[in-house]
Amino acid sequence: MTKRLTRIAPWQAGKLFAVVYFLVSLVIVIPMELVALLVSAPAGSKAHLSPGLILLFPFIYALVALVFVPLACWIYNVAASWVGGLVVTVADDARA
Repeated sequence: MTKRLTRIAPWQAGKLFAVVYFLVSLVIVIPMELVALLVSAPAGSKAHLSPGLILLFPFIYALVALVFVPLACWIYNVAASWVGGLVVTVADDARA
């Protein structure tokens, strides 16, 4: 069965992707910070970013997603109204 995706709800997509980006960035940032805390910096080098600042990055990343994903959805919605949306094919799942 073929369906056409003609609209994406911008605010809902923004909220969803803000949470997803936050969780994904935590998976990256926490191990990175743990390694940075365990490894000593070479003599004469600048200090690395503070742990508090590093842990702030997932929140910043989520905030950026909350702003730019709805903007991208709005652009998609405008473009889809001009040329039609994405065409997707869906099928019933026999296992359901």
